[in-house]
Amino acid sequence: MGCKKYVFLQPNFYLRLMNITRKDIDALNAVVTVNIEKDDYSAKVEKILSDYRKTANIPGFRKGHIPMGMIKKQYGKAVLIDEVNKLLQEALSKYINDEKLDVLGNPLPKPQDDLNWDADNFVFEFELGMAPQFDVKLKGRKAITKYNIIANDKMINNQVDNIRKQYGKLVSKDVVEAGYEITGTFINEEEEINANSTFSLDVIKGKANEKKFLGAKTGDTFTLKTKSLFKESNDLMTYLKVSKEKAEGLEVEVSFTISEINKRELADLDQELFDKLFGEGKIASVTELKERIKTDSEKQFLQQADQKLLNDVTEYLVETTKFDLPSEFLQKWMQTSGETEITLEQAKEEYEKSEKSIRYQLIEGKLIQENDLQIQFDDLKAFANDMIKAQMAQFGQLNPSEKELDDIAARILSNKDEVKRLSDQLMSQKLLELFKTEANLKDKEISYDDFVKEVYG
Repeated sequence: MGCKKYVFLQPNFYLRLMNITRKDIDALNAVVTVNIEKDDYSAKVEKILSDYRKTANIPGFRKGHIPMGMIKKQYGKAVLIDEVNKLLQEALSKYINDEKLDVLGNPLPKPQDDLNWDADNFVFEFELGMAPQFDVKLKGRKAITKYNIIANDKMINNQVDNIRKQYGKLVSKDVVEAGYEITGTFINEEEEINANSTFSLDVIKGKANEKKFLGAKTGDTFTLKTKSLFKESNDLMTYLKVSKEKAEGLEVEVSFTISEINKRELADLDQELFDKLFGEGKIASVTELKERIKTDSEKQFLQQADQKLLNDVTEYLVETTKFDLPSEFLQKWMQTSGETEITLEQAKEEYEKSEKSIRYQLIEGKLIQENDLQIQFDDLKAFANDMIKAQMAQFGQLNPSEKELDDIAARILSNKDEVKRLSDQLMSQKLLELFKTEANLKDKEISYDDFVKEVYG
């Protein structure tokens, strides 16, 4: 759960000046007292009850001729409570806006077990959690690594090989040899494993396991141990079709029956393949193909590097920007802010999980305000258009018309949830640009494989 500012409704009718006072407990906590007198609500209550009288249906009385005393007895208290609550919300909203108070969460009403709704005047107290004052310093002593991920020759050549395999043709074979593709079924009844899979012999780990496959024919069945069967740990999930939890530490025997053996003949690196991949005449040589793979790969790597930088700067800012929070207030607020009320102990746990995100949201708000990072509608529309173009390109639509883009963007931007999602993404982009300009960064050129090892271990 993140930290959010309370959004108040603007008054929709004239409010007379009420008696509202604030007592600051400390820099982060305050109590606001709202005094509501009979003159604040009586006219509104009388008008509503008068309207009820005109429309109410009570047996034994003609509509519009019901005694006002009966209307007040039946509806008076409910209308009074409703109108006082409306006044409270609007009075608090106006007070907080007029005083320019930077509050966290919602004002919390202090319990009043002895509240007498038969009285003329009422006093209500609300606890406020105040946003802390602090400074944000982007340039720290320790430089943050900004990764520049490159597609090296090894990776590009592997991509070329994958393309040739993908667009090559399968030739049926009778006997398994190195490099062939094998289709068959893994079975272990006790573990409820019955998985039909296709894989290359390259994924099998160990000479002993390879030996069982080499020379085998269609219809042959043999037994394998799941422990150390595949070179990559995730392959056990993929080829035996079991959950991650089940795959971890799975040490059983499975039978494997071969149903199909194929040799994949690699596609020729010719103009026909280039046109199939990128459109007619776009690529004319292997050199151009490799340059295109390098460019496209590094565009994708840039997104990962940017996300890593965003995460690292966020972590740095949360760790180095020191300020206190009204933690007890926020815990009490979290008790009642969800769909169902939770215990104070649960709220404390929720607060501990959320504290970092609360801190970063406040830091982010400060950065946005101090650097005047604004999102204009034209920026949002351009951002939506770029997103649409990228998605259409994935399906081969490389040159959509401006009208086509504008029509799709208009539909997206008419949806409030989509506008919020896109606005958040665009603001993250603006913050990233700010970090690249203002933070203390050190560039590091690295291959994708080394990046994965260094960042994800």
